[in-house]
Amino acid sequence: MAERTTALQLALGLREAITRLNRRLRQARPVGDLTMAQLSALTSLELAGSLSPRELADVERVQPPTMTKIIAKLEERGMVLREPHPTDGRQVILRTTAQGRQAYEQVQRAHNEWLADHLAELSAEDLEILRRAAEIMRRVARAA
Repeated sequence: MAERTTALQLALGLREAITRLNRRLRQARPVGDLTMAQLSALTSLELAGSLSPRELADVERVQPPTMTKIIAKLEERGMVLREPHPTDGRQVILRTTAQGRQAYEQVQRAHNEWLADHLAELSAEDLEILRRAAEIMRRVARAA
C-alpha cells in the first residue's frame, strides 16, 4: 500500500512538471497566426506522414466536424494538401506541404532552443538525471 501511495505521489509530481514544461514550451513557439489546435494537427500529420481526416481527428482526439474546420484553415494557409485515397475513392489523404513542414520545423526549433538554453544552466549531475529520466519516460509511454 505504501508503494502505491508513493507511486501516486510521484505520478502527481511528474504530471504537474510535464504540464508546466509543456505550457512553457508552447509559450516559446514563434508568434504566428496558427492556433494551438492547428499546430497540433500539423504536428500529428507531419509525424505520421499522411492521414485521412478521420484518422487525424482520432489522433488529435477531436470530433470530425472540429477537425474539418482545422484542416480547412491549414489548407487555406497552404500548409496541408488533400490527395485522393489510394484505395477508397470516397476519401482523401492529408499531407503537409513544404510550407507546413517549414512551420512545423520552425516551432520545433523554437522549442528545442528554449529547452536547450534552460538545460545549459543545469549541473552535469542534473543533466544525467534528466537523460535517464527521459529514457524511463519513453519506456513508460511505450508501455501504454
